[in-house]
Amino acid sequence: MAKPTPTLPQPAEGVQAFGHALGEIWKSMSGLKLPADSMSQLQSSYLQQATALWNDTLTRMSQPQAEAAAPALRDRRFASSEWANNPAAAYMAQTYLLNARTLMEMAEAVQGDAKTMARLRFAVQQWIDAASPSNCLSLNPDALRKAVDSQGESIATGLRQLWNDVQQGHVSQTDESAFEVGRNVATSEGAVVFENELFQLLEYKPLTAKVYERPMLFVPPCINKFYILDLQPENSLIRYSVEQGHRTFVMSWRNPDASLADKTWDDYIEDGAIAAIRAVQAITGADAFDMLGFCVGGTILSTALAVLAARGEQAASSLTLLTTLLDFSDTGVLDLFVDEAAVALRELTLGPAAPTGPQLLKGQELATTFSFLRPNDLVWNYVVGNYLKGEAPPPFDLLYWNSDSTNLPGPMYCWYLRHTYLQNELKVPGKLTVCGEQVDLGAIEAPVYVYGSREDHIVPWTSAFQSLNLLQGPSRFVLGASGHIAGVINPPAKKKRSHWIGSTDPVPASADDWFAAATEHPGSWWTDWAAWLAPHAGRQVAAPKSYGSRTHKVIEAAPGRYVKQKA
Repeated sequence: MAKPTPTLPQPAEGVQAFGHALGEIWKSMSGLKLPADSMSQLQSSYLQQATALWNDTLTRMSQPQAEAAAPALRDRRFASSEWANNPAAAYMAQTYLLNARTLMEMAEAVQGDAKTMARLRFAVQQWIDAASPSNCLSLNPDALRKAVDSQGESIATGLRQLWNDVQQGHVSQTDESAFEVGRNVATSEGAVVFENELFQLLEYKPLTAKVYERPMLFVPPCINKFYILDLQPENSLIRYSVEQGHRTFVMSWRNPDASLADKTWDDYIEDGAIAAIRAVQAITGADAFDMLGFCVGGTILSTALAVLAARGEQAASSLTLLTTLLDFSDTGVLDLFVDEAAVALRELTLGPAAPTGPQLLKGQELATTFSFLRPNDLVWNYVVGNYLKGEAPPPFDLLYWNSDSTNLPGPMYCWYLRHTYLQNELKVPGKLTVCGEQVDLGAIEAPVYVYGSREDHIVPWTSAFQSLNLLQGPSRFVLGASGHIAGVINPPAKKKRSHWIGSTDPVPASADDWFAAATEHPGSWWTDWAAWLAPHAGRQVAAPKSYGSRTHKVIEAAPGRYVKQKA
């Protein structure tokens, strides 16, 4: 079916919309106030601490034989002896930390609405992290010592690495030359058995003589590449699924180029998740089977199943959602970037009605945004190591995957921003029409396994828990330790971290109530998921001896060519 041609706004309309967006941002900041009494208290406290710090430093400098104790610099940026034993460097670090504390106290004292306050705190923290003396060569005694010891070689190496990063467009977090998709990451054996312009469908070679009769489909996030689920054999959730006897299929989303810039959310549902479901049905003969969605992949999969339910079809025998948002009431730190002005600006520049037509959201922009959610760990740490000290970052498969960014079609991204993050309409039965159907998540009848990560700053675990109130099938909720990625990729053999299990029959009134009654278990949540999944997977049958079927022949070996396309 031909898509209607959008009516493009005239240039004057574009200027007006841009001006309105900036006006809304300015309006939100203009209402901030810092009470006079709070300012007075902060000034008094700052002067007292600054005076004491100066006097302590003078004492240390007048007693060079270490009669005065070196200051305690607990911040890891200043942890080395070079900072503590150099009175000038120690004073500089302590002054910076004092200034940082005071600025944050000022931000906390400002009066304003909750969202604007959160944005102010975020902006102040970004400035504080960027202004650290450790980020400057002339102020970093560690870097200066290394320059002296190496006779300037560390500086020369740092400049070479800086130039390489400028050319590649991002700060290196690992030795990217050490990895190659299909060679030493994403190496599980399999084949591409279906493809269209949005994704390839991978089928993996069975590792057991028998498999469950109902296959498993993984829907990974389209804002990253699927091989976070298949980094190495020892930490591959895909391989683990195969080892448990599941005939496993995985979607590998295409990294969009300009030819896909006009793709919509509906396209990702109909020609993405639903097309994958149809392909698995055709290959295996199973009308309903087990499905897993990770992050936004879970949002896409749940929407697709709701569309199918509206068409009278229950395609999932079970549904697993890993760190997935269906209720966007609390989106954590990402909420800082989303309001009407910000979304309207995205629609103006990327969406279907943009003056120059639909555009791609560049993968590097997304990657940079996510990195600056944790700037000291994911940005400044590497600036100091790579450029100031001339240290090459070590090879690390997870960080290689993290740097392998993906683009998104502007219309799809804008729809997602507006209708989920901004207006939170996916949770409202019948509010959204997707692929011509009114979406009701409650119409999905499959039993559901919902996983959240306790320290997740992308999908707060309490928000993941809210999915239980939207999905009507029998449910199980498991909370894992650590964050958005490390909590999920936690194989049992590592014997790391822990997870919490509690009753969801009935679903507790709140996530906190669930946690209060939950029990902590050592190690990975994967074994609990495998035990829950087995009864939903059907009986055991002989493993297939070949990939695909007569109608879905092998196209190429896994991991396929789509995943190798760079943004």
